[in-house]
Amino acid sequence: MLEVKDLRVGYGRTEVLHGVDLTVPEDAVAAVLGHNGAGKSTLLRAVVGLLKPTAGSIRLDGEDITRLRPHQRTARGIAYVPQGQQAFGPLTTLENLRVAADGRRNGAALVEEALEMFPALRPLLGRRAGLLSGGQRQQLAIARALITQPRLLILDEPTEGIQPNVVAEIERTIMALAARPGMQVLLVEQHIGFALQAAHEYSVLASGRVASRGAGGTASAAETVRAAMAI
Repeated sequence: MLEVKDLRVGYGRTEVLHGVDLTVPEDAVAAVLGHNGAGKSTLLRAVVGLLKPTAGSIRLDGEDITRLRPHQRTARGIAYVPQGQQAFGPLTTLENLRVAADGRRNGAALVEEALEMFPALRPLLGRRAGLLSGGQRQQLAIARALITQPRLLILDEPTEGIQPNVVAEIERTIMALAARPGMQVLLVEQHIGFALQAAHEYSVLASGRVASRGAGGTASAAETVRAAMAI
């Protein structure tokens, strides 16, 4: 379980998060919604250790990881897929996957499992990642993250700027991940309908504060979220 308590984070003297609380339960998906500038990506960057909080705490499965460096958090099972469909452009799709699997005892099996989650990548294994479409690179980025066998998978806008047919495939994959035992997913997503369908619970950020939270999948959730985002 991820537990964020009274988290305050900023850039220089400008505070962006003003005492945010967030929980991602075991075997569950938690969605964070909000307009651009609400503090969503700042929250994720703090959780993975790319930003240092000025106050508050971050705990993963009971361990305080607030002061750990990013590579130490990765070693504890956190995988982060930022915005931008990131990949090693000069490497092929297969080489990108093998980089993630390097040094793992069952690396080949993990690559194969990732390809089962994203079968559209199979015909592209020999193609350089820099020549893939945005949607294909996003699938590759998520597949690479899954190869690390994370306990907590963090996804920042995984469907942003991607063609609709690929969005549908990514959404199906995230829904499948949500059903996996031992997997926690923290999802930042602009598509309210999908986010609430995938998430067991949601939080809405507005101006660096939690404006609303509740259970996903309820009939009233979308209306509540839209009202909170209108603040």
